[in-house]
Amino acid sequence: MELVSQHAKKIMEGCKERARDAGLRFQDESLEYIVTNRDFLQLSPKNMIPTLYDYWVQDVEVLKEQGQYELYPNNPYETVINTRPPISYYNDNNPDWLNVMIFYHVIGHIDFFQNNLFFEHTWDYDFAGKALSDKRLIAKLRSEKGRWVDYVIEFARAIDNLVGYFDMLSSLNGGHKLSKIDYYFDVFLQEREKKSIAGYVSEIEKYNKYLREFPDDGETRFLNRVKIKHAEFESLFERAYQKSGNGGRRDLLQFLMRNSKFLNREENKWMLPIIELVRTTSLYFQPQIRTKILNEGWASYWHEKLFMKDDRILGHEVDYAVINAKVTAMPRVGLNPYALGMRLFSYLESQAEKGKISHNYNLIADQHERKTYNEPTGEGLKFIFSVRENFCDSMFINTFIDQEFVDLHRLFVVDRRLNKERMTWQYYVKSRKAEQYKKMVADSLYHPPAITINVDEDDTLVITHVFEGKPLYRDYIEATLMGIEFLWGGKTCLYSFEAEPVKKEGQSQPRDEQPREIKWRRFRYTMKDRKMTRVLVD
Repeated sequence: MELVSQHAKKIMEGCKERARDAGLRFQDESLEYIVTNRDFLQLSPKNMIPTLYDYWVQDVEVLKEQGQYELYPNNPYETVINTRPPISYYNDNNPDWLNVMIFYHVIGHIDFFQNNLFFEHTWDYDFAGKALSDKRLIAKLRSEKGRWVDYVIEFARAIDNLVGYFDMLSSLNGGHKLSKIDYYFDVFLQEREKKSIAGYVSEIEKYNKYLREFPDDGETRFLNRVKIKHAEFESLFERAYQKSGNGGRRDLLQFLMRNSKFLNREENKWMLPIIELVRTTSLYFQPQIRTKILNEGWASYWHEKLFMKDDRILGHEVDYAVINAKVTAMPRVGLNPYALGMRLFSYLESQAEKGKISHNYNLIADQHERKTYNEPTGEGLKFIFSVRENFCDSMFINTFIDQEFVDLHRLFVVDRRLNKERMTWQYYVKSRKAEQYKKMVADSLYHPPAITINVDEDDTLVITHVFEGKPLYRDYIEATLMGIEFLWGGKTCLYSFEAEPVKKEGQSQPRDEQPREIKWRRFRYTMKDRKMTRVLVD
């Protein structure tokens, strides 16, 4: 691995100037390295962060990647990491003209990293430098504690998707703690008192009346009235306030670090920095996982737009077309985030330019009128820059995929059925509706399970899976609960759901085309002394 030549660096600095002229915003400094395919294989398990802490699973991944490479040789074009300054790697097999195109792609990524609000917590420090200090810490602890360090890493990594990512973003943007007025109207009246709409509106009117009559202390007088009428209000609010101020109620690693008596014993406190570095590493990569379609689509949009106008494409038009098609072709079956994201950005730019992203356009029902609608605004680029700044994948997909986009690119949802005569799977077009396509894409996105955390009177840690239609992966439950029990230092319970197919009387086998009806049953998993029991709750 070595830095790119001064000749290549000069070309890339010229690419930065053209990108800035087109409207992209990013810091001046960047590092570019030329690497071999072997380097890519070594760095890939560490998310391309050379200084990331060592762990045995990474070595297994390297061996797996090497085996795959021997069977299916390939040349990764590039990768870029969100550090300060950004670091990008280029394959030593790339010709100069290809590196120019790739660098435009990398600039798109860097612009996205440094302007998308979901990356805000990564803007003020260099993760590569922090990872190096974490790596040294792990090496030091391994020399003192031996294999126990790897046990703690394994237990922490098993639950590192349950981090309070959105709680952290909220705190960065001045998220305020729960106030008594908010609790009274948003929680107490609606959930505890079960007020009717008329009763709720009546309370709002009384509150507004107090504010009008007593401008200085109207809110205090209103709350005093509430406390007299509802003696339990104060204690209920205090309990809710503590929960709202503790992001650990959804962040399992943070909760364990704060509340585990076992971890906070003097002899076990060495485990806390290990858990914290696993947690902060997970938090750092959360936005990249949640913006894959946006990020790759934005970079692909700009590498095409900028390189097509670059005179260095001359003589390489066919080569570029072949490589670009491999990267951005829309598959008939499956999902290509590069292709989907790039086409959505181009579509949104066109729609905004024609004034189609407006209330007036949405009111038009006639299909011919919608197709011919054109009220030039000149706001296309401005709109997609706003999308780049404020959206993540789930918002992007649910907001902007519509029937016009699906029809424009002839998209559809594919399913399969068994051909009993040939005993093979047949793939068929299940739907061409935007809602079905949107659901298919949304189901493919990263969505870790939502949980709530509580502690029982007997000091049992109770984790409740907030069921959203997808069960936990059962094969992992026992090992994960064993790790949580160790970190908690006591009995641990998990409440979750499992599917139970419904057998209808007189029906031996459901038709292949129809999904089988499913009944969800709630189970309690209990881990005590490294032994798990499973009990049906309801």
